[in-house]
Amino acid sequence: MDRAYRRLDLLVEPDWLSQHGGEVRIIDCRPLDAYREGHIPGAVHLPLTDSAPGNVPGPWIKDPDDPKHVMRPELFAELMGRLGVSNETTVVAYSDAQLPPTAPQDMRLWFSTRLWWVLSYYGHTKAVVLDGGFRRWMNEGRPISTEEVTPPGATFVPKVRAGLICRLDELRARHRDAGVQVVNVLPQAMYDGTANPLNNKRVGHIPGSVNLNPGTFVDDTSSFRPAAELEKALAEAGVSNDRELIIHCQGGIRTTVAVFALSLLGRTNVRAYDGSMWEWANRDDTPLEVTRA
Repeated sequence: MDRAYRRLDLLVEPDWLSQHGGEVRIIDCRPLDAYREGHIPGAVHLPLTDSAPGNVPGPWIKDPDDPKHVMRPELFAELMGRLGVSNETTVVAYSDAQLPPTAPQDMRLWFSTRLWWVLSYYGHTKAVVLDGGFRRWMNEGRPISTEEVTPPGATFVPKVRAGLICRLDELRARHRDAGVQVVNVLPQAMYDGTANPLNNKRVGHIPGSVNLNPGTFVDDTSSFRPAAELEKALAEAGVSNDRELIIHCQGGIRTTVAVFALSLLGRTNVRAYDGSMWEWANRDDTPLEVTRA
């Protein structure tokens, strides 16, 4: 389906994966029990790396010694090597999640876009995401396997792309700059400061930031919305076309869904604040505003 993205190379359809699965490294970003129940044939399992705020299990790919931030390069290199990923390997990431009825559909894709973003941050340019994830694969009646795959080892050499990430000190210094726009992709109540479901020390939003509904990017089939719909939603939320965008959520995972969607649209001025509110709202030296009724 042509959805008019500028970066069509970032997203693959189930038909494409059915034809090319033997030529790529497919990585299943779901919990291990789900992988063992059935996965896309040939897929390897991305192990859980830690537990996030709210005890949401998943492969957060965070640093075990500093879990608010991305995994250190030597640890990520070792992880990719175990999964059979070299710098030349094409990676297809997919995920899924069991959701409560009120949860936005983008949650199904969190961990596949997270892997895509961390690979991109460490210089890997051959990572793509399976549109619709495992749920779509199953709904289309495609084959599954219960055979656990152990790939041959590989050598992955991280090459940090510092321009893809924003750190605390820089955001604290630049969040009010005219050329910067901070985009918060948490639910409106968390942005406003009227809800604190993850028990942050403080509530509210970074001054000057805009809020983007977390369901903006993905439809009810867990597929990314067409470019025209994405552009309309971004414009309605007041997201700039020409300023540098710094995206954040609570822990840096949902952030990557937004970064991925913006990349599909061809935006190159997008960075992730990986520490997100897990870091910012649990300090005493970072400004926060609460929306007043």
